Amino acid sequence: MEHSDGGSAGRIIILNGAPRSGKSSIVEAIQAGFDGMWMNLGVDAHIRHITPARYRPGIGLRPGGERPDLEPLIPRFYAALYASIAAHSRMGLNVVAEFGHHDAYSRPLGIVADCARQLAGLPALFVGVRCSLDVIMQRRLAEGPERQDSYVPVSPDMAVPAPVLAWQEQVHRPGIYDLEVDTSTNSPQACAEDIRQALNRGIPRPSAFERLAAGS
Repeated sequence: MEHSDGGSAGRIIILNGAPRSGKSSIVEAIQAGFDGMWMNLGVDAHIRHITPARYRPGIGLRPGGERPDLEPLIPRFYAALYASIAAHSRMGLNVVAEFGHHDAYSRPLGIVADCARQLAGLPALFVGVRCSLDVIMQRRLAEGPERQDSYVPVSPDMAVPAPVLAWQEQVHRPGIYDLEVDTSTNSPQACAEDIRQALNRGIPRPSAFERLAAGS
């Protein structure tokens, strides 16, 4: 596939899953183990280094309509970031990015379809990152104080917090992917290898993003 300068468009890998599902570890495995340069343009970098503090969590806004006052900004934040992903690809740079896409705001925003349209004509693989609730809770409990999420405190003797359940229920809707991996049963390196093999096979047509852009 060629971009406007006649060179090859960079490949795009979008990982989608709940917090603590292992997306960032897969990103690290891809950046360390794949040939070529892979730029990380995911949600963590956007929240921590791009979004002003008063607008956080920005595109990390969680299911449940927690901040309706921020919601008018979220589609624009996503659109700008996906436009940047597309621009990197058109410059011949490979991109891997991790997100927690959902539509459980105070009202539906239809963000995933809009993001998919930003990548029209580009080689984008959409990967669902699954992880069992038990493993996600184990990972949260194992975190040190500096990593603990103050929004979702956890302890060994408490029930699974409602926000954690909401992520599990909402993040994989509608569940249209080119590939799914499961970090409950596979290492980040094994998941990255599955992704590598999928890229080598070629992105199916219509791709997940083409179907999402068309409203499937």
